Amino acid sequence: MREAQINRKTKETDIEVKLNLDGTGVSDISTGIGFFDHMLDGFTRHGLFDLTLKCKGDLNVDGHHTVEDCGIVLGNAIKEAIGDKAGIKRYGNFILPMDDALILCAIDLCGRPYFEYDLEFPTEKCGEMDTELVREFFYALSYSAMMNIHIRQLSGVNSHHIAEASFKAFAKALDQATGFDERIKDVLSTKGVL
Repeated sequence: MREAQINRKTKETDIEVKLNLDGTGVSDISTGIGFFDHMLDGFTRHGLFDLTLKCKGDLNVDGHHTVEDCGIVLGNAIKEAIGDKAGIKRYGNFILPMDDALILCAIDLCGRPYFEYDLEFPTEKCGEMDTELVREFFYALSYSAMMNIHIRQLSGVNSHHIAEASFKAFAKALDQATGFDERIKDVLSTKGVL
């Protein structure tokens, strides 16, 4: 089982994450931001990961530290759970439709962080979460997990659908990239390391 448990406490957030990449989509999530919990639940179920994520953040300020720091900690957990990357496919991509929204996510578990993003939200909030925090979450995750992430909006006019399709497309791409291929004996790289 490829699992990780990460705890991180700062003056702004106190976060506990348990992740199993080879799970069945079971989640136990509480961040204090209902819409963000909904997004992480979608990530868990559609990637078929098991995820426990508990965060107590300074929501009296706003949701920024909570969302960004959850991205950092979840990224660290993904990186740890993947391990040495021997035998994995490395690349993953998915185009996910959700009503009006069509989102493309492509990732490379290359060990080099890079992030490209072009989502355009017609509203400033989904529930109590600022839509600009979707970018902050994925940016933080890409750098802490040391992965390349591209998220593209092909269509969409509903903020909820755009955000949810993004989290689900990322989940499907990550599930694909972390999957094994029996033809890959070491790591999928001409360098011999990832």
